[in-house]
Amino acid sequence: MNCTDQFIYWYDMHVNEVPRPSPSGERADRKRHAIVESAREVFLARGYEAGIDQIAQQADVSKVTIYNHFGSKKELFVAVIHDALKEALGRSTLALEKSLAESDDLREILVQTARGWVAGMATPKVLALRTLVASEAQRFPDLGRAWKAYGPDPASDLLKTEFSGRIEAGELDIPDVDLALVQLYSLVLYPHFTHIAYGERINKKRAGDLINQGVDMFLAYYSTKHIGP
Repeated sequence: MNCTDQFIYWYDMHVNEVPRPSPSGERADRKRHAIVESAREVFLARGYEAGIDQIAQQADVSKVTIYNHFGSKKELFVAVIHDALKEALGRSTLALEKSLAESDDLREILVQTARGWVAGMATPKVLALRTLVASEAQRFPDLGRAWKAYGPDPASDLLKTEFSGRIEAGELDIPDVDLALVQLYSLVLYPHFTHIAYGERINKKRAGDLINQGVDMFLAYYSTKHIGP
């Protein structure tokens, strides 16, 4: 670690706890977006150990500008997570909320939602970012918590509410809703994470089969009546 990185590490650990106003306005928003995009590229190429000076060079801004916007490297990395997951899952979460309000077809809702999860999350850049977060989460737990908060949690909260309502209505028999959600993710999405760890990608047909059959298995196990195609 060179002197600059040592200073940045000390700065992150001691100075970044002090709240500060961030620049605002359209120009500031464009600058922020450029910094986050550049940081994402640098972090994916060099890991979390990448220096702020490298990110500043990539974004064509000064290090002072980066600290004015984010305060610390950790805060910048959390912003990278936020923007990446908003891009990956924002539409599917909104679509889920709309579907739950307009439709009673739980199977179709879950299938369409799972397709949105896979389309957003099973991309090379998002999978690479997830791998990076997982590798650093033990040293920096805030990164793991940010991934959970900006990724699975919003959709999970919607599904928890829906499942609870259907349990009360006698349509589902789910003793542990949190466990059921983990099982649903495991059936339709998590295989993509496992395969990428070995440098492999699941093809489109297999991904579709995982979703359709995974949702059918989930509902067959937890439904009190037949729900199927």
